Order: sequence, then structure tokens, then C-alpha cells
Amino acid sequence: MPASPPPLTEAALLKMPASAYMNADQLAFFRRRLEALRDEMLSNAAETGVHLKENETFADPNDRATVEEEHMLEQRVRDRERKLLKKISSAIARIDSGEYGWCLETGDPIGLPRLLARPTAEYSIEAQERHEKQEKLHA
Repeated sequence: MPASPPPLTEAALLKMPASAYMNADQLAFFRRRLEALRDEMLSNAAETGVHLKENETFADPNDRATVEEEHMLEQRVRDRERKLLKKISSAIARIDSGEYGWCLETGDPIGLPRLLARPTAEYSIEAQERHEKQEKLHA
């Protein structure tokens, strides 16, 4: 059985011609990246759960307040990560359906540099800017 080729690197990905946009190698690259991000977050969430369950007793109320503040901060971070996990799952589903890499609004390519920076991107930069302007108007 022949050895499989090494995984695509960011540099090799960016050197591909525009006609290769969202080919099987690129989709596999982004799937690996999204799955690694998801696995890292799930691991962090498990560690937080263990950390928050640790019952510490403090003689000094200031120490207790500091620990409670740290716990609140951790919970906010995990809440953001939960939202990102949903976006990761959505992005993986778009890979499976053949929609990944294409703007949900315009159907135009999102672009490799944008996807490398934000692999969960659903919109081209222009469409994202329009969405953000609309949010500001309605906020």
C-alpha cells in the first residue's frame, strides 16, 4: 500500500492556483484544522470542569473573592468557547455538504487567507462588513 502524501501546509495551500479552490486537499486541511481546534477546546472545557469542582476553603475572604473572580472569568471564556464549538460544528457540516469556503450570502469564495485566519468564517469580508454595519444600526 503506497504511503499517503504528507498533509498540506499553509504555504503549499496558498501557492495553489485559484482553480484548485476548495479541492479535496484544501477541504481535508481545513477539516483537520477545525477538528484540532474542537478537540483542544473540549480538552480545556474538561479541565475547567475539574478545576471548578475543586472545593477550597479560605480563611481570608480576599483569597476567596480572588478565586471566585478567577472562576467567573473561566466560565466566561468557556461560554465563548461553547459558541465557537457551534461554529466549528457548522463549518465541518459545510465541508461535508460542499458549501465550505463559499460565502453564505453571495456564493463568492471567502478566500484562503481569511479561512486561515478564521476557519469558521461563513461570509466574505465584504458580506461580513455589511452584516456588522447592520448589527450596529439595529443595536
